[in-house]
Amino acid sequence: MVNKIWGFFIVIGIVVCILTGKVDVLNNEILESTKSSLDMIVKIFPVMALWLGIMNIATESGLLNKLSNVLSPFLKKIFPEIPPGHESLSLIASNITANMFGLGNAATPFGLKAMKSLQSINRQKETASRSMITFLVLNTSGVTIIPTTIISLRMMYGSTNPTEIVFACILATLASTIGGLIIDRLLAKRR
Repeated sequence: MVNKIWGFFIVIGIVVCILTGKVDVLNNEILESTKSSLDMIVKIFPVMALWLGIMNIATESGLLNKLSNVLSPFLKKIFPEIPPGHESLSLIASNITANMFGLGNAATPFGLKAMKSLQSINRQKETASRSMITFLVLNTSGVTIIPTTIISLRMMYGSTNPTEIVFACILATLASTIGGLIIDRLLAKRR
């Protein structure tokens, strides 16, 4: 649906530029946006590579398993349907950890693996389980302690203090996570 909306906006923009005789503005904007997109990728890639590497080392060293043990009591309350010691708990913990460091792209592989693992214990394969829905809510809200991607973007665009948004990000993600989990529980009880 979102693809159709964006496609509609792009087509309307092109038609308006042609009708108003501003094709040169359209061409310049296409070239400039392509350049800024490439600049953004080149500047964010090292940060993402660093944190993906750190997460890989943490996985191989067993640090994420230890972290999942620390998060386990919290996760057991949020995901009571998951059997104790199931691999999905450590994958969920890995996803949460990556999100905490503002690495949404690094969190994605862990999230996909966690969903696959949750699907393996799902009794009704055609519909999402209670745990899958809760994990999606938790993953979407993405508690962020260090918003590395946002800080990188602010640095790229010349912010004088790129880290000043950290506290606001923490508050916003805590509010969205708590609100999302409350709504998830309320809707689950309605069922």
